[in-house]
Amino acid sequence: MSTHSTGPAPYPRAEVSPPSGELFPHKHLLGIWGLDPTAIKHLLDTADGYAEQNRQAKKSTDKCEGLTQINLFFENSTRTLMSFEIAGKRLGMEVTSMSTGTSSIKKGETLLDTAATLNAMRPDVLVMRHADSGAVKLLSEKMDCAVINAGDGRSEHPTQALLDALTIRRRKGRIHGQTIVISGDVAHSRVARSNIYLLNAMGARVRLVAPSTLLPKDVDRLGVEICHRMEEGLEGADVVMMLRLQQERMQGAFLPSLREYYQFWGLTHEKLKYAKEDVLVMHPGPMNRGVEISSDVADDLDRSAIEEQVEMGVAVRMACLDILTRGLREEDGQ
Repeated sequence: MSTHSTGPAPYPRAEVSPPSGELFPHKHLLGIWGLDPTAIKHLLDTADGYAEQNRQAKKSTDKCEGLTQINLFFENSTRTLMSFEIAGKRLGMEVTSMSTGTSSIKKGETLLDTAATLNAMRPDVLVMRHADSGAVKLLSEKMDCAVINAGDGRSEHPTQALLDALTIRRRKGRIHGQTIVISGDVAHSRVARSNIYLLNAMGARVRLVAPSTLLPKDVDRLGVEICHRMEEGLEGADVVMMLRLQQERMQGAFLPSLREYYQFWGLTHEKLKYAKEDVLVMHPGPMNRGVEISSDVADDLDRSAIEEQVEMGVAVRMACLDILTRGLREEDGQ
């Protein structure tokens, strides 16, 4: 096992917007890198309340009534898009999801022209997913409203990291001091990057397990432990996060056959024996069963938190929408 403790260079803070409050003084949510533990805890605490509300018969509120949310997804999505739609509607927002396949973008309109068009419609929140790293930040600089990054290239997926953290905190009681393994295609995973930033910020011990070809080039700067064998990497783990093999982002020979990948790096009950007895198993989805995780592990009700992650996704996105629009509601006296 090799250990790297040098953290990344300071990340520039998100644009400050005083009305959004002292606990989260940011206009946008573009990533986890740049958020301090206080801001992260505020998001998680707020989401925790929504998680409880979502388990009641009456799940909706009119807290954000009259506000407009636009979801702009340039990549296919099921979980993230649907949970943002549900989150906005449960807060009382008017929610519109824009299909890029039938929009003017398909006709050659640039991203900045699209930003100008959407900005003229005066939305209050724009949720965006894009295949290019940095595209969401670029668009946020042209929008007057709050912008939430729903995943950009290999860069970040902040709400996924937040829902993962909320799941861990609710199941384990804390994040600080937990040994958390992130295993699989780390190189192509924005989920892994956001989780590394968040878990390090909150005091967890983070360990990456992957073949060397599936680790990012800047792994030495991420402040994590690195293992190449599952048995070694799972030793004493409290939480195991498995990642999807993103073959659509791979160009070249990154791994052997899928059968060999599963043999060496797929999560099975046999390999889980090296982790703690009460280990929590997670996966951001969609899963490739029999490739990165076995079906019996994924469906193990005692260990798997995969369905709970989906549930917490709605709560986290409600919290993000709520917190980023509080300034607007205060101005209107709501």
